[in-house]
Amino acid sequence: MPGMPSFHAMAAMALTTAMFIAFARGRLSTEIVSLLTIAVIAVGLYFFPLPHTKPTDGLQLAFSGFGHYALITICALMIMGRGLVVTGALDPASRFLERIWKVHSSFGLLMSLGIASFLSMIVNDTPILVLLLPIFVSLAARGAMPASKTLIPLNAAVLIGGMATTIGTSTNLLVVSIARDLGMPQMNVFHFTPIVLAAGLVAFPYLWLVMPRLLPDNSTAERQKPRRFTTRLRVPAGSELVGKTYKEVMKLLPGDFSIDDKTDGPFEAGQRLNISGTHESLEEALRLLKGQVAPGWIVDRIRRNASRESEDVQVLEMVVTADSRLINRTLSTSGIADLYGVAVLGIHKPERLLQFDRDQQTGDIRIAEGDVLLVMGLPGSLQEFAQTDSLLQLEGGKVMPRRSKAVLAAAIMFGSVGLASVGLLPIAIAALGGAILMFATGCVKFDRVGRALSAKVIVLVAASIAIGRVILESGAAAWLAEALAGGLQYMPPAAVLAAIMLFVTLLTNFASNATAATVGTPIAFNIANQLGLPQEPLILAVLFGCNLCYATPIAYQTNMLIMAEGGYSFGDYLRTGLPLVLIMVATLSGLLVLTYGM
Repeated sequence: MPGMPSFHAMAAMALTTAMFIAFARGRLSTEIVSLLTIAVIAVGLYFFPLPHTKPTDGLQLAFSGFGHYALITICALMIMGRGLVVTGALDPASRFLERIWKVHSSFGLLMSLGIASFLSMIVNDTPILVLLLPIFVSLAARGAMPASKTLIPLNAAVLIGGMATTIGTSTNLLVVSIARDLGMPQMNVFHFTPIVLAAGLVAFPYLWLVMPRLLPDNSTAERQKPRRFTTRLRVPAGSELVGKTYKEVMKLLPGDFSIDDKTDGPFEAGQRLNISGTHESLEEALRLLKGQVAPGWIVDRIRRNASRESEDVQVLEMVVTADSRLINRTLSTSGIADLYGVAVLGIHKPERLLQFDRDQQTGDIRIAEGDVLLVMGLPGSLQEFAQTDSLLQLEGGKVMPRRSKAVLAAAIMFGSVGLASVGLLPIAIAALGGAILMFATGCVKFDRVGRALSAKVIVLVAASIAIGRVILESGAAAWLAEALAGGLQYMPPAAVLAAIMLFVTLLTNFASNATAATVGTPIAFNIANQLGLPQEPLILAVLFGCNLCYATPIAYQTNMLIMAEGGYSFGDYLRTGLPLVLIMVATLSGLLVLTYGM
């Protein structure tokens, strides 16, 4: 048995335990706990430096996470993901998956998890999640299952798939390389794939049916009933409405969209129809039908001005106050488009004003106090309109996608992912280069970058890197490994495999995958020699354990990528990840025993 750990090793283990408890209890925010952890490391190592180091070395270690390549990679990936969202580059993929989800949401989730897991077998898991993340967020916005209920299962599916091949994650390559240096034969790409696929079949029902039920609904869009806007649809000659009947058209449109003028015959070019729906359903219906709810000339002018001035087109909701000159006017008589260069897309009537007052000649709706206007335009024009005509701007405005740059944003993202996937560039360099191109080409604007980055994720990554280095350099990891080796000699093979896997899982969830692989692989090799067990299954136990990083957000960079989008807390990972870790450890240990006849 090993002797007592050093003072620094005991302090490192105590600090890690305290950080874990603080995260799990949730009384302090993630940012505060992370910053306190960094502060304790900095102050502690300044007054009690590690052997053969200076006090200032401890400060460098504590704050090294803020300049670490892993943090830079995560930030760059977030920026590229933001570029795909604001340009609408992934809308076609979102609509395809949306059609599948409409058949049955549960089937859609299962199919999505299967696709994610398969792709991560042949492409590094981080790029796969980066590509899928904005698609799932977009699906949630379109009415599918909330992102907070799907992103952790999606991440777990990606990690399970990445575990199945030697090229699935960089950690797998590291373990295989260390094992080869220790004298073991080289493993091919699909050497242990059948074992992982069998374990995945056991775990997938949990990911699919149980995990979403354990996660909260953190979406905000459904907390209040979305407003329905009424407007007049112009049917141009090229519209999909022309020649189709009401029943034929409604089959293609969103469920919360309606055409209020129901006719028995086919629609004709030049018709003006009363329609209603939420902002999202109106947008989707107009895209499908190729119709217009605002004069084409003002929409074209807004887009030309946006391109010339390099500004985003916004859609805002504005309330008509008692002092507004618009009261009792219609949109056609208000002169809004001519005066301000903005387009009103629809009018929402409060419940007390559901009886529309229409102009007897044109049929247009008269504007009343309390109405909510859905207005599109550039920021300056919208602000002038609100101030001059006494309108109150509501929160929750939406920036229209810059679709002219959608192809460019997709090319940058897929180019970066491709270069990293085939190994031509490290993921950090590929992601950073992609983020720079997103800025240089205008796909992402500098003044909008704050929306892509999460302060919570940034300080959490920095704290996790610091704590991982302290665990390794203080000797805590080596002491734990020695204690593990001393206690395994009387256990059966299955228990030995499970213990090694759990030990590596503990390291990977609180330090890093690289630390777990570097420490765990030689330990497993030596334990196999000491106990007379085959080396390969114990090395695979280390490899699998390095990938069981489901229980904490600091375990792997993909865990951190989904944290902000899902609005997750530390407890969400712990509650859903621990059962999955236990399922995978038990299944993989049993499969290794059966496969190698131990």
